[in-house]
Amino acid sequence: MRNAFVRKAIGYAAAIAFILAGWELTARAVGNPVLPGPFEAFPMMAVYFDDLWPAFLTSLYRVVAGMFIGAALAIPCGLVCGRSARVDAVFAPVLYFLYPLPKVVLLPVLVVLMGLADAPKIALIALTVFFQVLVTVRGAVQNVPEQSVVSMRSLGGNAFDVYRHVIVPASLPDLFTALRISSGTAVALLFFAESLAGSTGLGYFIVDSWALLAYPKMFAGIIAMALLGVVLYELFDAAERAMTRWRRRGVSTR
Repeated sequence: MRNAFVRKAIGYAAAIAFILAGWELTARAVGNPVLPGPFEAFPMMAVYFDDLWPAFLTSLYRVVAGMFIGAALAIPCGLVCGRSARVDAVFAPVLYFLYPLPKVVLLPVLVVLMGLADAPKIALIALTVFFQVLVTVRGAVQNVPEQSVVSMRSLGGNAFDVYRHVIVPASLPDLFTALRISSGTAVALLFFAESLAGSTGLGYFIVDSWALLAYPKMFAGIIAMALLGVVLYELFDAAERAMTRWRRRGVSTR
């Protein structure tokens, strides 16, 4: 465990060094104030901390709330659709029509219905995460070998036991993959929503700095939003490691 943590820390340090070096070289090559180097941008995080930290917390709340609501609704729906052919026959056509729809186009509708506060941003993220997680969980459940289900039933397990000991564990790796992917999508949607419909959050902070031609300040906001995405990704990664320890022991439910 300790060795894995050390390897990960070294990997992150190397990645950060590579990104910063590339950023600095690109900034010098471009030679334009719109692209300041990291040594100009990072100090701005301290200079504007009093504005940046509340914006970070606001954005963190919105993205976490939206992802929680979307995933909490999608997981049981995906489990049921994946196991029940009748339920899937009803909802699959609806899913096929609505999943490809870019949910971001609904932002004007959500703003009109919910105002300019947190609600439309959270709803937009929840809608997007709902469909991404639902499709993934449904597919993962459908791929569970039927013999695993039969084995559980032959041991006297009921429907709840089948879900608890077979379906859910087999679906967890795919679920966390979907959540990690959705976290990046959620942060991107959050930036779009905050920059167009609101006056708080990191998205507004970035666009407001851009409008004022305060490019180092703008990049401080960009760095903060990148950190937001990294935090979410790492949280899901840690949760997966904690909840799928059987994978590291070489035990598979598939």
